[in-house]
Amino acid sequence: MRTYFTLVIILLFSFVTAAQITGTVVSKEGEALPFVNVFIENTNRGTTTNGDGQYALELLAIDQGETLNVTFQFLGYATVIKEVEVNSKEMTVSVVMEESSTSLDEVIVQAGINPADRIIQGAIASRKKNLRNIGEYTAAFYSRGLWQVKDAPDKILGQEVGDLGGGLDSTRTGIIYLSETISNIKYQRPDNFSEVIVASKVSGDDNGFSFNTASDANFSFYENTLDLNTQIISPIASNAFSYYKYNLEGTFFENDQLINKITVAPRRENDRVFTGTIYIVEDSWQLYGVDLQTDGSAIQVPFIENLNFKQNFKYEESLSQWVKISQVIDFSFGFLGLKGDGRFTAAYSDYEFAPQFTKDSFSAEILSFADEANKKDSVFWERSRPVPLTSLEINDYVKKDSIQVIRKSKKYLDSIDDRGNRFKITSPIFGYSYTDTYNKWRFGITPPIQNIQFNTVQGWNGTMQATYSSWSDEDYSKSLSAFAKANYGFSEDRLRYTLGFTRRFNRTNRATISATGGVDILQVNNADPIRPIINSYLTLTQEENFAKYYEKEFAQLYYGQEIVNGLRANAIIAYEQRNPVFNTTDQTFFPKDDREYTSNNPLNPFDTENGAFEAHSIGKLLLSTTVNFGQKYYSYPSGKFNVTSEKYPSLTLVYEKGFGASIADYNFDQLRVVAQQEFNVSNKGRMSYDVRAGTFLGTAKGVSFIDRQHFNGNRSLFFEPSRLNRFNVLPYYERSTNQGYVEGHVEHNFRGWVLGKIPLVNKLNFNLIAGAHVLSTNESSFYREFTVGIGNVGWGKFRLLRFDYVYGQGALGGSDGAFLIGLSL
Repeated sequence: MRTYFTLVIILLFSFVTAAQITGTVVSKEGEALPFVNVFIENTNRGTTTNGDGQYALELLAIDQGETLNVTFQFLGYATVIKEVEVNSKEMTVSVVMEESSTSLDEVIVQAGINPADRIIQGAIASRKKNLRNIGEYTAAFYSRGLWQVKDAPDKILGQEVGDLGGGLDSTRTGIIYLSETISNIKYQRPDNFSEVIVASKVSGDDNGFSFNTASDANFSFYENTLDLNTQIISPIASNAFSYYKYNLEGTFFENDQLINKITVAPRRENDRVFTGTIYIVEDSWQLYGVDLQTDGSAIQVPFIENLNFKQNFKYEESLSQWVKISQVIDFSFGFLGLKGDGRFTAAYSDYEFAPQFTKDSFSAEILSFADEANKKDSVFWERSRPVPLTSLEINDYVKKDSIQVIRKSKKYLDSIDDRGNRFKITSPIFGYSYTDTYNKWRFGITPPIQNIQFNTVQGWNGTMQATYSSWSDEDYSKSLSAFAKANYGFSEDRLRYTLGFTRRFNRTNRATISATGGVDILQVNNADPIRPIINSYLTLTQEENFAKYYEKEFAQLYYGQEIVNGLRANAIIAYEQRNPVFNTTDQTFFPKDDREYTSNNPLNPFDTENGAFEAHSIGKLLLSTTVNFGQKYYSYPSGKFNVTSEKYPSLTLVYEKGFGASIADYNFDQLRVVAQQEFNVSNKGRMSYDVRAGTFLGTAKGVSFIDRQHFNGNRSLFFEPSRLNRFNVLPYYERSTNQGYVEGHVEHNFRGWVLGKIPLVNKLNFNLIAGAHVLSTNESSFYREFTVGIGNVGWGKFRLLRFDYVYGQGALGGSDGAFLIGLSL
C-alpha cells in the first residue's frame, strides 16, 4: 500500500510539472540579452533570462492543450509576444528582440518648457498613490548572488590570499561566492516583512545557508530615498528637481500605454544621486522600468566602484498597476589590488495583492528557513529555479561540489594547517599561531614587541599574550576561548598577569559565561579615555602624561544572555584589591625646562607621595539590562541575528553596588540609565545621540575615587569619532563625581547635504559634521561644548580622517577651543 501511494505521488508530481518552455533571447546582432522578462500573458507566472540570454519557463498541467501568449519584455527593446501551443513536455521558443524605436510624435512641447519635467512632475505627484497601490502583497521570490574576482594578488598587506575557498584558478580569477534562494514573502507598508526560505544553496558548501534575502533586495524608487549605506535620492523623490536634470529621449507604446523614456543626470558632481534612464507610463505616471547607476563616492563606500540597478515591471490588470517582477543589481569593486564584480538577481512571481493580513500575519521575525532548506537536490533546483544558470555558474557548482569533500577531509585540512603553522623568522615580531582546523581549535602567541607602550608609572612596558579558542561546529554557534596575559614594566620592575576564559553556548540567545582574574594595571577611568599608544606618544614627545593608573588584583565572573527578543541581561560579580601606584620614571625624548610630569594622582597633579584613594579591597556587583525597542531578527539555523530598529532608542539600565569594602565608606550603590539612537533624517544625513543620567544612592560621599562616575575627557590632539559619549576638550577627571549627573551627546553627519551643494567643494566629497556635548553634575557648573568638522577626508579609497574644531565652555580653566584630528575605522 505504501508503494502504491508513493507511485501515485510520483505520477501526480510529474503531471503537475508537465511541460517547460526553454529558449534563448538575443539581439538583432546575435548578442545574448540577459535579464529579459519572460511571462505568460494575464498571469503572475514568469521568469527571467540569465546572463547567457537563456530562460526556462515552467508550465502547469492546466496549460496542456492551451495556446499561451508568452511575452518577452526588456528595457530599451520592443516587446515580443509569441503564441505557444502547449502540446509536449519540452518546447523551445527562441526570440530575437530589436531595440525599441522611440519618437517624440506623441509629445506636446510648449515653448520654454522641458517636456520631461512635466512627466517627472506627474510621477512625483502620483508617488504616494503608487506606493499605496502596492502597499501589501504576498509573492514567490527567487534570488541569486554572485561575486567574482579578477587577477587577485597573491598577498594583501603581507598576508597570503590563497585561492579563496577554491574559487580562484591559476590565473587568480574566479567566482568566490555563488548562492541561490527560493522563498515565500509577505509585505505590508511601511515596514512589515516576512520571508520563509524554502530552498537555499551555496556553491561549495552543501551545509551552507545563503545570505541573499528579499528584505535586503526590497528597493523602491517610489520612496524618496534608497538606503545604500547613505540615503540616495530617487529620480522621482518629492525634492528630485533640486538634484536632477531630465531629458525626454522618446516614447513608445506597451500594452496600449504610452511609455516615456527619460534620461536623468545629477545637477552637481558627487551628489547622492543616480544617473541613467527611467521609464514612466503616461497618465498613470507609474514606473515601467529603471536602469540607473551610482558609484562608491555617492554611497561613501570607497571600495565600490560602480553600482547599477535594473528593475522591470509588468502590468497587473486587477490593480491597473505596473508591478516589479525582476531586479538586477550589478556592482564592481577594487581595493588593495583585489578587483572584481558581482550581481544580485531577484525575480518575483505569483503575486497576491489582496492577502487579507491580520494582526498575527507579521512578527519581529523577518526571516526564517523551512526544514531541510539546504538539502534540496539538483532535480528540485532544475525544476524550481526560475532563472537558468549560466555556463560559468554551472561550472562553479560542479567544480566546488567536487572539491568540497576533499577540502573538508582531515588530510587536506591538515596540509593547509601545516603550511600556516610553520614557524617563520618573522614570528617573534608578528606572532605565531597553530591551528587544527579538522579538530576545530587554534592556539596563538602575541609577542611583547607587538605591544610595547610607555607610561610614567611603568616606564617602558610590554605585554605577551597566549590565546586558545575552539568551536563545536562549522558555524561557530558554540565556542570556547581562553587567554593568559603577562605584562612587565621595566622601570618599576613589576610583572603582572591575568587569566580568563569565555564560553558561548549558542548564537540564538547568545548565552555567555566568562571568568577572569589576576593582577592588572588600569586607567582610573576604566573606559580608557586616552589610548595607550596616544599616551605613549604624548608622554615621550610632549612630556604630557595624561593617563592615570591604579593596580587591581581581582577575580570576576560574568554571565549574560538575551531573555526575550530585544531584552538582554548581564551580571558581573567580582572581588577586587585596589592599590595606588606612582610614577617611577621621568624619561622623555624632548625634555622641556618649563614642564615636568604631573603625578599619578588625578586629584592633585603635584602630590607625588599620596594616591587619589587608599589601598582597599571591595566586592562588586553589576546588573544591567538593555532593551532594544522594535528589534526584529533573522532566524538562521546557526543562530539569531538581530536587526535594531532606527525608529526607537536603545535603553540600558544599570545597577552597580560596592560591598564588603575594607574601608566602610567605600561601599556604594549607583543607578544609571543610558539612551542611544541613530537614524537617518531623510536625505539630510544621519543623526546620533547618547544621553546618560545617574546617581549614587544614600550617602556615598566617601566612595573611592576609582568608583566615582568618570567622563571621557580629552586633552590631546586626537579623538575617536566612533565614541560619541566623549568630551573633546574637557580635562579627564575634572568632573568625576559621586553624586547625581546628566550628560548628553548629539552629532549629525550631513553626508553631502551641505557641502555637496557648494561648487568646487563638492568635488572633494567631504561630509560636514556638527555636534554638541553637555554635562551637569550636582557639585559643578554646567559644561558644554560645540563641534563642527569635516569627515570622509583622505586619498582615493582611503578616507579615514576627520578634522574638527571644538569650543568648550564651563571647564575650570574657562573657555577652550581646539582643532582635533580623528581617525575613523
